[in-house]
Amino acid sequence: MNEVHALARRLVEVPSHEDEAAAGDEIEDWLREHTDADITRDDAPSGGNVIARKGSGESVALVGHHDVVPPADSQVEDGEYVVYEEDGRLYGRGAADMKGAVAAAMVAFRDADPDCELLFCSFVGEEQGGIGVRHYLERRDAPDYAVVAEGSTSYTTDGVTDVVVAHKGRRGSTIYAQGVAAHASEPDSGSNAIYRASDAVDVVRELDFPAVDVLGERVQGSVAVTGIDGGSAWNVIPDSCEVTVDERTVPGERADLDRVTSIPGVSWSVDQDLPPMKCTSEAFADAVLDAADAAQSGTPAHVSKPHATDAGWLADEGTACVVCGASEPGEAHTKTESVSLGTLDVCYETYLGLANAWPVRED
Repeated sequence: MNEVHALARRLVEVPSHEDEAAAGDEIEDWLREHTDADITRDDAPSGGNVIARKGSGESVALVGHHDVVPPADSQVEDGEYVVYEEDGRLYGRGAADMKGAVAAAMVAFRDADPDCELLFCSFVGEEQGGIGVRHYLERRDAPDYAVVAEGSTSYTTDGVTDVVVAHKGRRGSTIYAQGVAAHASEPDSGSNAIYRASDAVDVVRELDFPAVDVLGERVQGSVAVTGIDGGSAWNVIPDSCEVTVDERTVPGERADLDRVTSIPGVSWSVDQDLPPMKCTSEAFADAVLDAADAAQSGTPAHVSKPHATDAGWLADEGTACVVCGASEPGEAHTKTESVSLGTLDVCYETYLGLANAWPVRED
């Protein structure tokens, strides 16, 4: 069996939705058996990040994560993950997001003969807001460059693996409206917090969506009210109401949510802020695109991605990032999650080609 395919299946078979330690063990053991790299396992929660490095010079990281979201009932049998191959695809929780691409990156790391310092990083806790990568960046220098192996396949053309040069982040916020409680038969004796919250919702609806251009790609954000909670009884004027807001952020821009504070009794706070990403090196983005082009028959392109990834945290620390991986839109986190085995081969060739070509030398 193809080595990338076999390793991908081996990783997908290891449950890692509650604790990633066993999956980290598989990755670490394989790297120690098959490479002479410097391998470390840090003390990040849930089993620790696995980091391997070899070579010297400016650093290029092949980045993934080995945690997964909880499986559907159909993806578990007798406590084990259900994993199988059919019609050229590997099925199972985590096949697309993203143990298949992790396997491709591991084998490419082993086979590469780089003129740079090459890192392989598999982080924990990506699905919980980047716990692993944040732990790593608090203790170590960020790599100079990184290919984050999240999905970029079938963005421009079915079956073609593209190169993401920018992605959106997510800011989740809560708007708090305070009022004065009163009996509902005398509404004017109180101050209705739901009315104040409704005025705040109107402000949110009128906010402009920020947009930026990154290496020729237009990336536009969004902001939307996604929930409202207020009132205690049908005959009581409510004295509090909360509104949740989902904002998809773009590099360097945020919607002006502070405008809601112009309404009496209204405040807001940020509950989660996953950073967006833009590639700050056109030369690196082009080098990854060249490697992806050489690895497949279709023609890849620079694209943008709507979802936040660990690339955002790396970019925040100065890493020039792209995203390039096997998962297709709409495949991750589904009860029929799968990944194309042929696309895993493309990813392997892309990562290997980039690792052996960087830095690009001018003749």
